[in-house]
Amino acid sequence: MSAHGPMPRSAWLYPVLAVLLFAAVSATGYSFAPSAAGWVFAAVLLVILFGTVFAAVHHAEMIAERIGEPFGTLLLTLAVTIIEVALISTIMLGDTPAPTLARDTVFAVVMIVCNGLVGLCIFIGGIRYREQDFQITGANLYLSVLFVLATITLDMPNFTLTAPGPIYSTAQLAVISVVTLLLYAVFLYTQTIRHRDYFVSGANEAAAHGEVMSDRETAISVVLLLVSLLAVVLLAKKFSLVVDVVTVKIGAPPAFAGLVVAALILLPESVAAVAAAR
Repeated sequence: MSAHGPMPRSAWLYPVLAVLLFAAVSATGYSFAPSAAGWVFAAVLLVILFGTVFAAVHHAEMIAERIGEPFGTLLLTLAVTIIEVALISTIMLGDTPAPTLARDTVFAVVMIVCNGLVGLCIFIGGIRYREQDFQITGANLYLSVLFVLATITLDMPNFTLTAPGPIYSTAQLAVISVVTLLLYAVFLYTQTIRHRDYFVSGANEAAAHGEVMSDRETAISVVLLLVSLLAVVLLAKKFSLVVDVVTVKIGAPPAFAGLVVAALILLPESVAAVAAAR
């Protein structure tokens, strides 16, 4: 485990503020409207929501340090996935239907990570160290699974003819769902059991000899992680109203909402990735 300092104040403050904001909005029955007061509320909501997402990722990382790799990565992935699914589902089922939001968001995430974030980390790390070490085999496995999943979920629907439009039929969706679950199950088996060494670098092993979180600190992080995830889910509905209004206001295409959700989800991990590269 890597050494860590005291818990930052923002790690517990933002989740508490998020819960209080939701309670206040629910008690008053407030609904966002494009007015001066509404934009102030939108700004406050955005700051608190971003802070709460950062807090959730922070606590997931703290717990991940305690349980070690590769299970720590799985926990962090689960936390980010819960946030992503909550935001996507809420916006898709909001007052302005957005049936393509899931596809747009996932596509934006893939593009931002593979083209923007990876390139930025390599660039920043290269400037500082001139050369960096990578777990090539583990990275190849990640990319192999990502390429297959992205192809069958984002690309192939454009070429199927059973159902009108770029969508799968019900039978095709069933097959793709089963294939996706099986593929991810094989990947998890490879990551956690069969070839665990592909995903644990020497730096991870060296960090294991650092300071270990106490049981009390771990319990606090678990509770605050759950509170943070719950707060994001609760505020997702209000966030969806703001996104809908802003999308119409600036005349943006429907895919704009997917880009916003992707940016919100990826920002904490992007900051952590750049810091790690440095």
